[in-house]
Amino acid sequence: MSQKPLDPLDVDTEIPLFPLSGALLLPQTQRPFMIFEPRYISMIDDVLQTNRILGLIQPIHDGKESPSGNDSPLKKTGCLGYLRAFEEQDANKYMIVLEGICRFDIKDEIPTQKPYRVARIDLDPFVQDFDLEAGIDKVNRDEFINSMRQYAKFADIEFDWAGIENIQTALLINMCCVLAPYGAQEKQALLEAKSIFERAQTLMALSQMEITSAGSTSGSATLQ
Repeated sequence: MSQKPLDPLDVDTEIPLFPLSGALLLPQTQRPFMIFEPRYISMIDDVLQTNRILGLIQPIHDGKESPSGNDSPLKKTGCLGYLRAFEEQDANKYMIVLEGICRFDIKDEIPTQKPYRVARIDLDPFVQDFDLEAGIDKVNRDEFINSMRQYAKFADIEFDWAGIENIQTALLINMCCVLAPYGAQEKQALLEAKSIFERAQTLMALSQMEITSAGSTSGSATLQ
């Protein structure tokens, strides 16, 4: 059985691609996916027999959740996912859990007879993703938590605040980004943030803008 890579040298640089609009996966986070399209059933079957790694990436045009064909343009940057768990729901459906490994840039796509897309990738710009402590000294954890508390109250989101005490700061930031209810463009901005500090700042800014915008709209409605 394969294991999740802990070093960029352990990653195969030719991977299957899973294009999905509005989906965000970040290093060390986990999220479930329901797989039912035949092309992706085939992809999961192949991945289970090899290294359990695929690349989650967003299409440039978000009109369709997962565009068909191999000519739909994709974002340059995605995130490697390790297939941590899977359950066969029936003959044509899988429930899987992906765990983020490291972001990647697509170098080029590889012609294939497979029903899914395959690409050659570059991990060099994102090797820091393998170290959860990289750049964390610049993050004000209390400021971040207070910002997320404010947003959770605004959006009426239940959160186990007591349970986050033992969660590493970088993992906490990445988890909050994955769970944040934003659109495809905002999620891509969070993915492409150069550092964990920049990602935290981006999420706090998005949250504050939404709160401020709602306040302005409410105020305008009251004045009418």
